[in-house]
Amino acid sequence: MKLTAIIVDDEANSRLILKNYLTKYCPSVTILGEAASVQETLILLKTNTPDVLFLDVEMPYGNAFDLLEQIPDRNFEIVFVTAYDHYAVEALNAQATYYLLKPIAIDNLIKAVEHVTNIKQREIALQDKVLVPKINTVQGKITIPQQDGFEVLEISEILYCEADDNYTKIYLEQGQKLVSKTLKYFEESLHQHGFARVHKSYLVNVNKVVRYKKGKGGSVLLSSGKELLVSSSKKAGLLDYFK
Repeated sequence: MKLTAIIVDDEANSRLILKNYLTKYCPSVTILGEAASVQETLILLKTNTPDVLFLDVEMPYGNAFDLLEQIPDRNFEIVFVTAYDHYAVEALNAQATYYLLKPIAIDNLIKAVEHVTNIKQREIALQDKVLVPKINTVQGKITIPQQDGFEVLEISEILYCEADDNYTKIYLEQGQKLVSKTLKYFEESLHQHGFARVHKSYLVNVNKVVRYKKGKGGSVLLSSGKELLVSSSKKAGLLDYFK
């Protein structure tokens, strides 16, 4: 299984050593980026969704625990990489997946990657056996993966979904959810439940459409009063629902 990773360490040489080790001994890991501080890491995480963060504890202007406090709903694993062993308890409390001491022992690094891989494989198995089948049943529910499990939503309460990079915003009759899945994922999962992709950014519950306005692509008005543009390439697919 392939893993994606971000390396966080304020020392450039330490980042280079870890990157070289991963490239040589853990080829299943693709490095998405590197960061030297809390702020740089937060910026990287806005546009990347890693499977694992290799995280040094001590950094300028804040440490690893300050960073994790700002990401309460993280969906990636944490492998601490530090020269100090007295952070072990705090790492455990921060739900770290693994704890590596510098200088990094290659055998321990391989074990850390294997451990993260096993966790991700179990998550995928859970999706395949639990999450996806529930989407396709007549119960009318969809399960939304979360850091500590999943939440069950009534499909009938979903108004529309909006793409947000590698995330999706799900707008409900009451409130909204931000999910670390692409809009394409929900398009494939909800198609048979009356959801139409009307735009590169929007997936609409056609049961919530109360009006269609003509135009090059036009627009749809939902029962909530929200109006969404329809792209010209998606227009025919939408109108098929109302024949």
